[in-house]
Amino acid sequence: MKSKSAAKATPNRKEITHTRIVETAAKAIRRSGYSGTGVADIMKEAGLTHGGFYAHFASRDEMLAEAARHAGAETIAVTEQLFANVPKEQRLWTLMNVYLSDEHTANIEMGCSFAALGSEMHRQAPEVRAASTQKIKEMIALIEAELSEQSPANARQDAMMIVSSMVGTLMLARAVDDKELSVALRQSALKHFAPKEN
Repeated sequence: MKSKSAAKATPNRKEITHTRIVETAAKAIRRSGYSGTGVADIMKEAGLTHGGFYAHFASRDEMLAEAARHAGAETIAVTEQLFANVPKEQRLWTLMNVYLSDEHTANIEMGCSFAALGSEMHRQAPEVRAASTQKIKEMIALIEAELSEQSPANARQDAMMIVSSMVGTLMLARAVDDKELSVALRQSALKHFAPKEN
């Protein structure tokens, strides 16, 4: 027999379904953008009926806010996992190389939500913007923590520069239809941030 706490920890059917909708929406917004993501399409992709949507969300914007929060959390989790498996002095340089790699550039659906959705954010509902903004702040704080030992006075400013450079470079690399330019943009950013030789 399960204890009350064990029973509480096990998600019920509605929670499992809710999570499936949010995960599906998080992929869809990165793939198709906010404006290209409809409720009916999300529910169909999640294997559910359109009519069941309002049992989980009061509005499309509420779903999009949760999806943005989930997508941003995935970006942060990948970064934390990378940091946990790389020596401290190599973490930021490794992150930049992974972030600006061919694989990440091509993998919009599962890649960084900030780069996939950044250009659309200003047109979103306040709750969607707030969810994304919070995750961007968390990403900056994660980078700031890595930099704080090297140069505590400039750690926050440098962290914002690194995050904005990675996200902006990836957005442009994906936007252009010239493969050589896409590669050159990413290589230029990596060259700029490359560790200086002693």
